[in-house]
Amino acid sequence: MDGASFGAGRAGGAFQPLEFLREPQTILRVTSWIFAIVVFGSIVNEGYVNHGDPELHCIFNKNESACNYGITIGLMGFFACVFFFVLDIYFPQISSVKDRKRVVLLDMAFSGFWAFLWFVGFCFLTNQWQRTESNASTSQGGDAARGAIAFSFFSIISWVALAIKAFQRYRLGTDMSLFATDQFDTGVNAGYPGYPTGSGVETTETYQSPPFTETLETSPKGYQLPAY
Repeated sequence: MDGASFGAGRAGGAFQPLEFLREPQTILRVTSWIFAIVVFGSIVNEGYVNHGDPELHCIFNKNESACNYGITIGLMGFFACVFFFVLDIYFPQISSVKDRKRVVLLDMAFSGFWAFLWFVGFCFLTNQWQRTESNASTSQGGDAARGAIAFSFFSIISWVALAIKAFQRYRLGTDMSLFATDQFDTGVNAGYPGYPTGSGVETTETYQSPPFTETLETSPKGYQLPAY
């Protein structure tokens, strides 16, 4: 997006939904949102099996922490995508350069941190799935388990891409020339204000003699030279 401040134009412009939806950042945000739904949805729906007894256990090696971790980061990633999606819509209306900078830094830091959490989740779920005993119950929910692992890996890529996009917006910085033009109402091509009309040369008619010169005489009245 070509803009004046951190990837967006000056505040007050009209919101254009089609252009917003075509932005790579928006596409990545929606993609990460879908991946998060797949991960926690798969675990919630088919991630708990009985393993031969009436009680349900986590499909990942009966490790409840694995299922809880996948559900937690998936659900929080879902809400984070919604939050940043709304923030992306509101971002062009932010007039303060400092506030825009804070938003971009928050996006970059959170995206990088969440990509790391997805990496941990991918490794954790993969490790526990490899240790899971194969039986009828695990075979029935195997597709859901493998789907959660696969989309955890895809989420790493999407969140890393979001962090990179936020870093690129931060590198763009602010074009202060756009903000400086607000100080001039006459435009770029306007000239400087001229001097008052006149030739700039004073005539002798307007000249005034120095003070006290009109009363100065070479021989003042009543004055006598002293006799030597």
